[in-house]
Amino acid sequence: MSDAGAFGHLQALQKIADENGGNRASPSPGYDASVDYVAGVLRAAGYDVSTPTYELSREHSREQGTARNVITQTRSGDPAHVVVIGAHLDSVDNGPGIVDNGSGIATLLEIARHLGPSAPLRNTVRFAFFGSEESDAEGSKSYVNGLSAGDRDKIVLYLNVDMVASPNGGYFAQGGVGDDASETGPPGSAAVASILAGQLASTGVKPEITKFVGDDESAFVEAGIPSGGAENGDRKEKSGAQAQAWGGQADERYDPCYHKACDRIENVNRVVLGHYLAALAGTVAHFATSDPARLR
Repeated sequence: MSDAGAFGHLQALQKIADENGGNRASPSPGYDASVDYVAGVLRAAGYDVSTPTYELSREHSREQGTARNVITQTRSGDPAHVVVIGAHLDSVDNGPGIVDNGSGIATLLEIARHLGPSAPLRNTVRFAFFGSEESDAEGSKSYVNGLSAGDRDKIVLYLNVDMVASPNGGYFAQGGVGDDASETGPPGSAAVASILAGQLASTGVKPEITKFVGDDESAFVEAGIPSGGAENGDRKEKSGAQAQAWGGQADERYDPCYHKACDRIENVNRVVLGHYLAALAGTVAHFATSDPARLR
């Protein structure tokens, strides 16, 4: 698996933003076009796809109404044990969001296409593309809150992918560390982060395991679902030690275009993207074929 396919999806998302006022914020025509693009790619790969709606709150959204998530899963694997990997599909109002979080979307799409809907698996794999992450994670919260207790119990783990192609990016795996449950995640989260970190290491980089900071994983964490996260840093600065380990510029932001109009296709670091794509594919493969009782 190479980053070429993922980069093609990023080009498509850039084109959508360019044709819709420069962004893919939720709700907006650019967001709706992004939903349709993702659903179309998945259907072309043979998946059954749903686009469930959720209510937009007056408090966090620019306007009332509804928006859509995109959900699909493999037909294979035990549906009583589901591995969920997710990423947010929306951008901020200020730009097209090609790294944040087109990079996560493109990664999920390539993993889904490579895996296929009928791969021989022990556990079902579900791909989730959430709206309104930039508005208090409304899409993922609505999704988790809308599940029955039984359906929540079927989820073995959640793996969040948010920013994996920043120009000065690092290599972080989230889960299992921190001062409270919102930062560490429920029991089992350390195991998810450990596998992701190991997969990153197998690509030739030295990852750091870090705490959750409150993205789309939050609703899963609050529901007691073991969780992990992949992210390469945003507005914070890369340290000298990190630059020595990973390359890039010390004392500069991981992504100087974070939440800005310059978060365009030119902002993408394909080397970082390639490492995460391989590591995330390996992580999904590991948990899709493992005994789910090990996390519970």
